[in-house]
Amino acid sequence: MSGRDNGTGRAGVGPGDTPADARTATARPTTATRPTTPPTTPPAAPPDAKAPRRRRHGSRVPVTLLLPALLGLAFLVLPLVGLLVRAPWSALSEELTSTAVWDALRLSLICATLATAVSLVLGVPLAWLLARTELPGRRVIRALVTLPLVLPPVVGGVALLLVLGRRGIVGSWLDSAFGITLPFTTTGVVIAEAFVAMPFLVISVEGALRAADPRYEEAAATLGASRLTAFRRVTLPLIAPGIAAGAVLAWARALGEFGATITFAGNFPGKTQTMPLAVYLAMESDPEAAIALSLVLLAVSVAVLVGLRDRWMSTTP
Repeated sequence: MSGRDNGTGRAGVGPGDTPADARTATARPTTATRPTTPPTTPPAAPPDAKAPRRRRHGSRVPVTLLLPALLGLAFLVLPLVGLLVRAPWSALSEELTSTAVWDALRLSLICATLATAVSLVLGVPLAWLLARTELPGRRVIRALVTLPLVLPPVVGGVALLLVLGRRGIVGSWLDSAFGITLPFTTTGVVIAEAFVAMPFLVISVEGALRAADPRYEEAAATLGASRLTAFRRVTLPLIAPGIAAGAVLAWARALGEFGATITFAGNFPGKTQTMPLAVYLAMESDPEAAIALSLVLLAVSVAVLVGLRDRWMSTTP
């Protein structure tokens, strides 16, 4: 007989077994049963337990920063509040419908709109040139384009007068050859406003062009479109929001222009007197009319800010 069990639960090999039986018994798997323990689960939190709140870094504002911040806010807001408090609300409609105020308002709206149109015609191609080409001296050109942003407006008016005046570099030729005189005319108002407003549009459109993916233009070129067609059919729809934002900023800047206008175009009622100039003169003779015009300019500024709130007031990092 062959021994199959040696008392330990393993298959044994007896003296009469053959070597094949010994190999079979050695390779036979064991079936020992081991006790299994159920997995332990953490105890459920009580329903009224709250997760610990994470304290924000810097939740407490230091007093040394809070006080200057409040003073700066008051410095910016209180003048506007004073303008609203002292406004002649009962006579506001009468002030705004007077002939002098209405002429200044109408002229300002017309000239600002024309200046914005000039900025669009000249500024959009200039922004494309700065953003899409490797033009030699591009940094110098960009610096010159943005110079009117930091240049005092009066200095800009003097510069326009020296170039486009009757004795200016270009103005003398325009006067002698074509009889065209630009200073102290309504056209001069448009030119002065476009000079100070165009950089706002150029910067906005250039930023939109740099953010747009140039591969769309390259794909249009591979399909046989010329560069002008790609710009008109592909690029312009892509940068349309940037163009709109730049146009609104340029229009608001042109509407509030004072220094370059009074220096280059003068202050003639009904001809070159815009709203800022009318406010300046009305402060001496009719302060209520000056406040009424100031309220109009304030309302325009607020409307521009509200229209561009997604662009300038976004809190998303």
